[in-house]
Amino acid sequence: MKLQAELTKRENQVAELLAWGAAKKEVAEKLFISTRTVENTARSIYAKTGVQKATELCVWWFCAKCGVPASLDPLKRAFIAGLLLIVLIPRELTGDGDLFRIGRAVRAKTAKIIRARRNGEDENSTDFLNFLTR
Repeated sequence: MKLQAELTKRENQVAELLAWGAAKKEVAEKLFISTRTVENTARSIYAKTGVQKATELCVWWFCAKCGVPASLDPLKRAFIAGLLLIVLIPRELTGDGDLFRIGRAVRAKTAKIIRARRNGEDENSTDFLNFLTR
């Protein structure tokens, strides 16, 4: 992928619309050109930028035109995800994290308070706060 590729004004217009997810027919209608012209322009864009697919064109556009860093390649993302797993899994296995169990318990307690209020019972709202701070 060539981030420094020089595109013409029309190629920039087509590339931007394609990067934002427009179909070639939509691009043609918006720019008042034929679909065949859009296809030829897209082929030229792909050749200049070194991309082969519309999704790669989207990545190129946001990296080249919007300042999104291209340094987060899949290997780096996998490494970061692995580090997060190394940090979170031991907490979950030892029970210190309780990330998922707390969410279920809070929802259950909230449902109990709502049912009690619907039935006219006097439910102490501080009971819920005490539960959260435990």
